[in-house]
Amino acid sequence: MRPIITAARIFVGVLFIISGLVKANDPLGLSYKMQEFFEVWNSDLAASGFFAKGLLISLFNWLHGYSLALSILVITLEILAGVALLMGWARNAVLRLLLVLIIFFTFLTGYALWSGKFKNCGCFGDCLPITPGTSFGKDIVLLVLILALWWGRKYINPVASATARKAVLAGALVFTLGMQWYVLNYLPFADCLPYKVGNNINQQMQLPAGARPDSFAIQFVYEKGGKKYEFPVEALPADLETYTYVDRVDKLVRKGNAEPPIKGFALTGISGADSTQAILQLPKVLLVLSENLNKANNGWFEELKALHHQASQQKIPLMVITAASLTNTRSLLDSQGFANIPLFSLDFTAIRTAARTMPTVLYLEQGTIKGKYSYRQMEQAILKQ
Repeated sequence: MRPIITAARIFVGVLFIISGLVKANDPLGLSYKMQEFFEVWNSDLAASGFFAKGLLISLFNWLHGYSLALSILVITLEILAGVALLMGWARNAVLRLLLVLIIFFTFLTGYALWSGKFKNCGCFGDCLPITPGTSFGKDIVLLVLILALWWGRKYINPVASATARKAVLAGALVFTLGMQWYVLNYLPFADCLPYKVGNNINQQMQLPAGARPDSFAIQFVYEKGGKKYEFPVEALPADLETYTYVDRVDKLVRKGNAEPPIKGFALTGISGADSTQAILQLPKVLLVLSENLNKANNGWFEELKALHHQASQQKIPLMVITAASLTNTRSLLDSQGFANIPLFSLDFTAIRTAARTMPTVLYLEQGTIKGKYSYRQMEQAILKQ
């Protein structure tokens, strides 16, 4: 029995550490996934007749606002629990914590699987995306193993001295929090998203080679005699002039088997004109992306002034991209002395995917990302080119 418990202990401990480290590379990504869960739950609750839905909706709204803190906490607990299990520290307390964590994770992956509303539960971050079905199966196995560890906990003995165990745990805590602080300020160590350095945005907006796109059937809606009729384009009636045109409807008849890595990348100005291709064809351009400049990290306007000055000297266009109101953002930029910086709107999901610090600077050459910098690295956006 001891060898079985030891093997399970090593497997569970290592898997929790790996899972936590992968997510620690991008805690902001995990917080976005948590927000997605909260939003879906609130939508489902609002449409339900559950007696306590008002209380739960308020709770999830509150948690939505603290999703990043919750993400950091979950990642830290995951890594520390794995290390503590391997070290044999506070055996009973650690096993209880592991049980709570795995029940929580199993609920999330189970919901993601059966609701059909999530393609990836975020269990291993964006660098190791796995389907909800695989995630749920993994969590069931871990649940069984953790229950087995609880049953055989008498075989879990401490490793090394008490002082050494405390030192290892303290080191793991410092490392885990330090790693998350770094990536939240200086971007993830490993960029596993489609806006990584080296990718061409135009190419990433195309379907993968061999992929089958969605297939739609065009239906025209006409009215005659107070009734509405739908006709496919190849079967319009001969007396069409006697009908009144109402609408055109595109009906999905066959779902494609893939999607482009980048969706929703459309840059529009205050006038509403689409400038995406004009910007992506520029020989060089600096894009400063932030979901909302009013909520961006403090102290970066001085860095932006230096970057703008360097870009002007080298005749490299610099543009600000935001998901917030262009009118309000224009007023903010003008008040900070940036009246001559072009401003464009971009979908907030695209900005969140491209920018893991607010703001993030992308240096593009004809749409290819040659450099990516956090708000703390703005001066490098020119100096490194």
